[in-house]
Amino acid sequence: MLESPFQIPLWVDLVAVGVGALQGAMFAGRLKERRIDLLGVALIGIIVGLGGGLLRDILLGQIPAALQSNWYILVATGAALFGMLLQQLFQRLNPLIIALDAVTIGLFGAIGTTKALAYGVPEVPAVFVGVVSAVGGSILRDVTLNLPIALMHVGSLYAVAAGAGTTFLVVSHALGMPMTVASIICVILTTVIRLLSVRFGWSLPEQRAIASWPRWRRPENPPSA
Repeated sequence: MLESPFQIPLWVDLVAVGVGALQGAMFAGRLKERRIDLLGVALIGIIVGLGGGLLRDILLGQIPAALQSNWYILVATGAALFGMLLQQLFQRLNPLIIALDAVTIGLFGAIGTTKALAYGVPEVPAVFVGVVSAVGGSILRDVTLNLPIALMHVGSLYAVAAGAGTTFLVVSHALGMPMTVASIICVILTTVIRLLSVRFGWSLPEQRAIASWPRWRRPENPPSA
């Protein structure tokens, strides 16, 4: 299948990698009870920075972009080291970590969906690729740190925010909006939804057993004829 003329600029992809790695390292650095050493913090940052792109390219059947250029690993490593430095200098960085997390979701969601469309993937699978790209880094981070996967717990709205942004991108582009403009709005929309969900405690309904449903039981001693 032929590739679309639209190309994602390298610097845009590297910005997403850098923001993700910065956020990942800062997230790992605040987990004092885990006693993660400096190498571990750096590795978590690199995993978050590169994870979404790796999953995206695997789904698209492509050689991961991180293996096609020297810049990806260098940027991810540098951003992770910078995140470690910030964590050492400042103690109250939780709001910044949450903000960077939201921006990371938006960036990777937009890039993943755009790249899927560029490779001729239909609209619905393109949204799926975008969502996986958006949340992939956080999933790999939580698995590596042996933490409950945030995506699967009440109050995260990771996938919901990414899904809203990437769906807007696909629909607006299909209606004729330029890809660049649609992608920028996708990042903003995803980021805003994620931040508002944290600010106001928005979440999907929690799965609970419905006790009010009738329960049918077979009689132990059916009446004789």
